Amino acid sequence: MAKNKKKAEPVFLTCTVCGTYNYVLRRKPGSEKLNIKKFCSECRKHTEHKEKKK
Repeated sequence: MAKNKKKAEPVFLTCTVCGTYNYVLRRKPGSEKLNIKKFCSECRKHTEHKEKKK
């Protein structure tokens, strides 16, 4: 019998300053929420981005 594998699901990264969706990543469910410093095209600088599901 085949084992039930969890598939990677899409995760959206939103800017904490302006709130726009800038990046889409795929990761396995069940791990910690992402909190990454990335470039925001709306703010035009590097800001903190948090994970959000749509």
